[in-house]
Amino acid sequence: MSFEDGFFNFEFETIFQLFLAVALGALIGFERELKHRPAGLRTHMLVSLGATVFTVISLSFDIEPTRIAAGIVTGIGFLGAGSLIAHKGHITGITSAATLWVVAGIGLCIGVGQYAIAIISALLVFAILQLGRIEKRADTENNEYRSL
Repeated sequence: MSFEDGFFNFEFETIFQLFLAVALGALIGFERELKHRPAGLRTHMLVSLGATVFTVISLSFDIEPTRIAAGIVTGIGFLGAGSLIAHKGHITGITSAATLWVVAGIGLCIGVGQYAIAIISALLVFAILQLGRIEKRADTENNEYRSL
């Protein structure tokens, strides 16, 4: 097999998977970016894309996919731990760590062709992250009410 055969021997579905991984990672990363979190748009896009690439490659070369999935989960756990910040008894970054973890799962779903699960999961994560805005509004309204 020549370089050209290997280079041009890809499926449209693989390209679709890569772009879908970036798009779904961007959806979640965009929300994190708006909140000025350290793990933002690019980080979430890269984690989703990376998980998809590792999964697609493991399936393409008949590498044991469960081992690849376990490696992705472990690696992302390490990356997520790096996004945690402890300061004066308070820990921040837990939600960002969780979103990195779930974005890796979304990438795994895309890599194995489970597009509906990946899309629904990304939409659910985005919706869950919006609960933070609702919680802040409720806290603000409660504090204003109490001060009266």
